[in-house]
Amino acid sequence: MEGSQCYIGVPNGVVLCVDTVVEYQLQGRFYHSYSREATKVHNTDELIFELEQFFDEIRFPHPATNNRNFFDEKPGFVVPQERKKVMKDEELLRKHGDMGTFIIRVQHRQNSSWQGRITWADKNKTVNFRSIWEMIKLIAGALDTVSTQEGGAAESTWAEESDDFSGKEEGNDGNS
Repeated sequence: MEGSQCYIGVPNGVVLCVDTVVEYQLQGRFYHSYSREATKVHNTDELIFELEQFFDEIRFPHPATNNRNFFDEKPGFVVPQERKKVMKDEELLRKHGDMGTFIIRVQHRQNSSWQGRITWADKNKTVNFRSIWEMIKLIAGALDTVSTQEGGAAESTWAEESDDFSGKEEGNDGNS
């Protein structure tokens, strides 16, 4: 597919397959290249916790803030081993959900949140997100499970089709 935005491109890229939405909670599974088995999720909270654990396991992206621990490390603490890829990107991209498929690429874990890019594979549209909340709202909006944008700061939407993700329009110097 020429000009396709459906690619993985990063070591922590995942393919989220949403099968159902029950009471505004998505249910489905996600895949990554380090396991052939899907990680099943039954709600949005579980998705966030499972993805965070995955990022911690592969140590990418490195979190800018660490969890606080008021206990000493256990004497038997083992440093996680380097994971080996067992699935190629092409194989990951063949996975699809009944309601929607999303490719999530978290580039940074800063300010106790995530920043990155999400591709709605069914529509071949990619949008940047600045927080976990914004990512979840993009998924929900694609699945048509939330109303239009609520008040507050401008957020990314799927309607944005520009390849320029800096927030500036080309040729717009403010003097019109």
